Amino acid sequence: MASEELKTLIELKRANPYDSTQSIDALRGDGPDGGRIPAVDTNIESVDADGVYCEWVVSRSASSDAVFLFFHGGGYYRSSAVASRRIASDLSAACGCRCFTVDYRLAPEHPFPAAVDDAYAAYHWLLGQGIEANRIVVGGSSAGGGLTAALLARLKLNDEAMPCAAVLLSPWTDLTQSAETFVSNVQSDPSISKEYLDRMAAQYLRGTDPKDPLASPVYSDLEGLPPMLVQAGTSETMYGDALAYVNEARAAGVPVRFEPFEDVIHGWHNSQHVVPNIPEALDAIERIGSFVSERLD
Repeated sequence: MASEELKTLIELKRANPYDSTQSIDALRGDGPDGGRIPAVDTNIESVDADGVYCEWVVSRSASSDAVFLFFHGGGYYRSSAVASRRIASDLSAACGCRCFTVDYRLAPEHPFPAAVDDAYAAYHWLLGQGIEANRIVVGGSSAGGGLTAALLARLKLNDEAMPCAAVLLSPWTDLTQSAETFVSNVQSDPSISKEYLDRMAAQYLRGTDPKDPLASPVYSDLEGLPPMLVQAGTSETMYGDALAYVNEARAAGVPVRFEPFEDVIHGWHNSQHVVPNIPEALDAIERIGSFVSERLD
């Protein structure tokens, strides 16, 4: 059963549904974002990673020199590294390592493959700082989860060193929006609809085949990818994306820890600044911390 805090979050989401008549600028918003405020006892440092703006977000409790390379969500058209400080600080504390957030370029101004190029550049910048690939975990939420999978696909295509693990949170892995859950969960998910993602996919792809493996990594070759944790809510319209990617990864022999959560909605990991102390979010982040700690050990 959903906690009272989660119920409050769901009510807030239902009170502000997607409006297809709004422009991209209006959907992006221009007001303050509580996600910009990290958890207490967190240090923030801006970085120019070979032309890509990034941020070190490091909890004072972090004791490892390892790095969690994090990609924010937002349908490839909105959000930022700055707006991801809260979830990055939570991840840094839970995983006991440094978090490195990437301000990848956004569509429609910068369509595919700009986001993939920036993710790739940030990963290589870390390697250039002397950080070993086996001390890097890559992860992200929603579009950031898809971008995580796209980065892995690009590294595999280039036969390059893989990170030690990946964390995909409600990942958008198929830009065709063909999962059955876009229909079956339409009433249970107040955050994401097929209509919404069809629009964002079109402006990101700009004519690119949606089954391009770097745009929709569920269609990529997953053999040889590192161990991964995938979390998603069974009530999400995008649940089918996560499940399809998990099935493809397992079929390719990738060690996958799949954690489906009941009752939660899309973006529950990143809503602590909206409704504090959501038990389902705290539990999910604790599980991420355990997985990352195991892999780094």
